[in-house]
Amino acid sequence: MTGELFNWVAMIEVPLFLCLFRMISKNKTRFEEDIVDIKGSQEHKISVCREALSDFKIHVARNYVSNTYLKDVENRLTEHLLRIEKKLDNTGKK
Repeated sequence: MTGELFNWVAMIEVPLFLCLFRMISKNKTRFEEDIVDIKGSQEHKISVCREALSDFKIHVARNYVSNTYLKDVENRLTEHLLRIEKKLDNTGKK
């Protein structure tokens, strides 16, 4: 009886476990390689998206702010600064 059991383990079980271990190790290495590939492609996609976003920001800054609006804001700021300067001059004289 023990001889049959030993033969069964030696002839069937050991090769079966070796095949399963080999399949598991191959799958593990494939998955690790796939993960590395996916990370590389994601990093490339992220860098492309960042470049596109920065290009879009530049496009918006150039095209959506008109020169007349900028001049208007500059004039208003200049007027406010001149008023503040007059108030400071008046308080300095007192």
